[in-house]
Amino acid sequence: MRILVVEDAIALADVVAEGLRDQGMAVDIAHDGLTAAAKLDLVGYDVVVLDRDLPGVHGDTLCQMITERDDRAMVLMLTAAGSPGDRVTGLTLGADDYLAKPFHFPELVLRVRALARRRPSARARTLRAGGVELDPVRRLATRDGRRLNLSVKEFAVLEALLRAGPAFLSAEDLLDQVWDENADPFTNTVPVTVGRLRRKLGGPPIITTTPGVGYRITDPAEQP
Repeated sequence: MRILVVEDAIALADVVAEGLRDQGMAVDIAHDGLTAAAKLDLVGYDVVVLDRDLPGVHGDTLCQMITERDDRAMVLMLTAAGSPGDRVTGLTLGADDYLAKPFHFPELVLRVRALARRRPSARARTLRAGGVELDPVRRLATRDGRRLNLSVKEFAVLEALLRAGPAFLSAEDLLDQVWDENADPFTNTVPVTVGRLRRKLGGPPIITTTPGVGYRITDPAEQP
């Protein structure tokens, strides 16, 4: 899940971003509307956590720009303007949800996950393949009924592969979806994480690798 946090208060933006990353999300940050607009042109985000009172391009204008896109991100307005009138205005502008500051962080996480599920391109809640079942909401993954003890990144990689299956995801695709814009494109973190995930999944193997193409989930019963 790829998230953009648009917040001009640097300390708050960092806290929100780190908290969402701890939940397995890939998070980028923009401190003004112009930077956010540029990032939105480059990356397909699932959810934008958006402050209203932004320098450069106001949050209201940015919200309208997002909602006019064909494959648009879901918008959660996170702002100090929390009166009923402010909420109505934000939702009228096209925001999908509205949360006033100060906020309870677990509620923010739940709202972000709920918005990601509501996105038109989102898929079924429980993902299944090769005896693996993954529930992104409950953060639960099992194989043949055995619970998998996965790290945050291992869980996110498995989720990305299950969502893409049976198509391939390259290492660059996984960096883009699971990590964020600060990830080193020359790092070996993807094969290392996939290697750990394979060991935890056990046999028969369901993650296959094609050199120069990438990784994908395959059902052992369909493998030659």
